[in-house]
Amino acid sequence: MISTAIRVARVGSAAELAAAALMILGYPALMLAALVPSLPAFGAAAAVTYLADHYLHRKGSYLINRLSKVRAGLSIRFLIRQLLLILLLARLSHADDLIFYRAVACFIAFYGLQAPHGALVTLIRNRRKMPVATRNVDLKSRIRIPDAPPQFLLHRSAEKMLHLDLFAVVGILVSAHLGASAAGFAGMCLTIGLGLLYVLVLTPYVRGRKIPPKAEVVLAAVDDWLAGYKPETVLYFSGSKDSAYQVNMWLETMEQLESRPLILLRERAILNNLAPTTVPVICVPGGVHLMNMDLSTVRVALYAANVGKNIHLLRVPTMKHVFIGHGDSDKLASVNPFSKVYDEVWTAGRAGRDRYALADVGVRDDDIVEVGRPQLAPIQSRQGVPAGRIPTVLYAPTWEGWDGNPGNTSIVLAGENIVRKLIAADPPVRVLYKPHPFTGTVSKQAGAAHQRITALVEKAAAQRAGDSRFTADAKAMAQAKAELARIEARLAELAGPAGERGDEAEATRDGVVDVARHQEVARLRAEWNDAYWRSFPSYEHRVITGAEPRLYDCFNVSDAMVSDISSVVSDFIASGKPYAVTDSGELGAEEFKRQNTAVRAATILTNSAAELGELLAAVRDPASDPLAGDRVELKRYLLGPDEPASIVQFNTAVTDLAVKAEARNVGQQARLSGEDGALAGAVPGPRTAAADDTDGVNAG
Repeated sequence: MISTAIRVARVGSAAELAAAALMILGYPALMLAALVPSLPAFGAAAAVTYLADHYLHRKGSYLINRLSKVRAGLSIRFLIRQLLLILLLARLSHADDLIFYRAVACFIAFYGLQAPHGALVTLIRNRRKMPVATRNVDLKSRIRIPDAPPQFLLHRSAEKMLHLDLFAVVGILVSAHLGASAAGFAGMCLTIGLGLLYVLVLTPYVRGRKIPPKAEVVLAAVDDWLAGYKPETVLYFSGSKDSAYQVNMWLETMEQLESRPLILLRERAILNNLAPTTVPVICVPGGVHLMNMDLSTVRVALYAANVGKNIHLLRVPTMKHVFIGHGDSDKLASVNPFSKVYDEVWTAGRAGRDRYALADVGVRDDDIVEVGRPQLAPIQSRQGVPAGRIPTVLYAPTWEGWDGNPGNTSIVLAGENIVRKLIAADPPVRVLYKPHPFTGTVSKQAGAAHQRITALVEKAAAQRAGDSRFTADAKAMAQAKAELARIEARLAELAGPAGERGDEAEATRDGVVDVARHQEVARLRAEWNDAYWRSFPSYEHRVITGAEPRLYDCFNVSDAMVSDISSVVSDFIASGKPYAVTDSGELGAEEFKRQNTAVRAATILTNSAAELGELLAAVRDPASDPLAGDRVELKRYLLGPDEPASIVQFNTAVTDLAVKAEARNVGQQARLSGEDGALAGAVPGPRTAAADDTDGVNAG
């Protein structure tokens, strides 16, 4: 029942649900206490509402946001409590006393301070919002960007300002109890005085040298930096904060480019969720600002997603445009008809080329280039199960998707069957369960199945821990845990100063990465991953959620995988290890293979998971692995040859396309140099967009 209530209320825990219930019930209790009247009951109910409200704000509760939609927002809740306090005074026969009138005047004056306070906070935030936000771009030497106001002044500022009424409320209650006015007057003076002080402290931050330069000055500084840096290859990305992983997967590749790289983002939410990188990053939310930016040295633009805002850069003819995507699978998104707007489409291997040919969506075969998957370099090849260790099987289902297709994920119809059979396998195996982070966001059934699978794995882990057949080196695990603690402490120390930027303007000013620190963090994360797997027994079943350990780290400690049709399968094929894919849509094995290239070397599972024995046999004895040769051929077909390395192929493709872009530009210049002045003015280059040219497309 509690779990149902948590889901309905959309809160994160039982404590959060209890706080919400206490806050909602607290206000009727306040009214009842005021009408009775009862000072102790009113004081207790007021304390409960204050504490519950504060707790829910600190947790960022969804319920708090919803209350404002039904006209029960933060200010209204405080006002109701204050009005009920006035009612309490009247019911206690203080209506003719001076404290009654002063309380009314205090709360009116206090609410009079809310308007200038809110206006100042909004003005400060707006004036400190940069037209562009950057990382690894030196603007500090070009323009003056002042420090942000102290964080405590702006963080949850409305809540802090309103909570200043606590002094007046407590003082008035004490005065009503003692029958003396001094405590009430003192509390009211503190409330008004501190509120006025809060407003006065904020005032200097809206003028003079406390605010960043105007937009045109910032944009000119960015153009000046671009003129000096001369970027040649741009990774362009737009999307929601939940899609940040799609650009993050390309960061390491961008760092290894032989040409000068630049990352262009369109949403601040993506910038805030971008993984650390040494590549310069410019976030340009405004289409007009992007169109006016001097990108004349860029010759290749890479796109990781098909989104509407791509048009703002696609319209530039002096660079060649390439769709590189964010995964390689047989899903329809991999052959989106939008892809034909690009000059080239880069796929991992021959399979991507064939997909477009079969889909017949307008992408020409001549425009497809096979470049491998540079991101797969960390995936280790199959080495076999070491003696003395039981095999590890990774279950990594994808999420349910938006369309309700039962073939999207195995988690609903087959997940529990898969996990039960793996747990009960004899000889035993270890199960790692790593669900997609979006699991349950659309389908309640998927979310419920995930919870049941998690419970199964955790119960099996607890039973195995008490099984005398399984023993672990407690000393080695203790050493690994100590190493983990040391690494995590150092990582926290390294992240500390960099994570304390006051706001976007300050982050832009100080956002140049310390390369030595960046390299140390990368080394420590590798050490953390190694220590993590040594910190618990190699036979222990485990549920793995969150960003760490990463999916590829799970690949490397696993001997086989069970998954669904997604890029996860295509990536795992790089390891050469046995794998199984569930035909959740019940197409039948032959039709399933025909429709999905990546399963041609897989053990095909029905929703009963009865075929899992074939996968486990292949894991335990390579001689019982009839699909080994098929996996080698499929790996080459899907991901391209092992040599040259994928990053070499990728760099070669960038260089070749840059040459084509330059040849086109030179040809245009040569052609136009012989034309009259009117045509000469049509040479592609930076232009000035009109203020209302917001969509990046001119009518003529």
